[in-house]
Amino acid sequence: MALEKSLETGDGQEKVRKQTAVYVYEAPLRLWHWVTALSIVVLGVTGYFIGAPLPTMPGEAMDNYLMGYIRFAHFAAGYVLAIGFVGRVYWAFVGNHHARELFLVPVHRKAWWKELWHEVRWYLFLEKVPKKYIGHNPLGQLAMFCFFVVGAVFMSVTGFALYAEGLGQGSWADRLFGWVIPLFGQSQDVHTWHHLGMWYLVVFVMIHVYLAVREDIVSRQSLISTMVGGWRMFKDDRPD
Repeated sequence: MALEKSLETGDGQEKVRKQTAVYVYEAPLRLWHWVTALSIVVLGVTGYFIGAPLPTMPGEAMDNYLMGYIRFAHFAAGYVLAIGFVGRVYWAFVGNHHARELFLVPVHRKAWWKELWHEVRWYLFLEKVPKKYIGHNPLGQLAMFCFFVVGAVFMSVTGFALYAEGLGQGSWADRLFGWVIPLFGQSQDVHTWHHLGMWYLVVFVMIHVYLAVREDIVSRQSLISTMVGGWRMFKDDRPD
């Protein structure tokens, strides 16, 4: 859906189609984005303290249960992230075609690689004019897949494998993810890789936020407001 506007020309009034606003992201996708963002923040903060625990406090455990609450928040946010990701996969099948861009990177298209290189040059301040995209630009699409999709799957798998140790043998987590620890060698190795994965996602979030703000300021279309209201707003009417 795009907006239209009448334009006065020398030959009279001509009706032209202006790509000034296009509905891109549906409500379930936008809700998933912000819930996932919140869960990643909670996971990052609580995960840091799990990896570097607070000093042991003297007294009754019930009076000094802060680390217990931190672990609970971490586990709860992990459930939210994993369940939300499954819902996001489902929405890729039933939502509009923009909902599938996160998972389907068209690496087989020569034109996509050309546009990717243009975006790289744009972000390196080597191109003066960026291109317009209704959905993800090629660089954003590749980054979301490599950093978020791969990262979220890795963190969910290793996280639930560690969670299974607490639930015990025979639990649902052990049956689904019990193979992970033997694959890595031992529990501590999984802890280490899970901790590194946290920093992997932290770096991604920092870059993602910076580029989102930069796009809103200097590019030819909106980005942050698009993920709030769903509409992509364009700053000019040139089709390129």
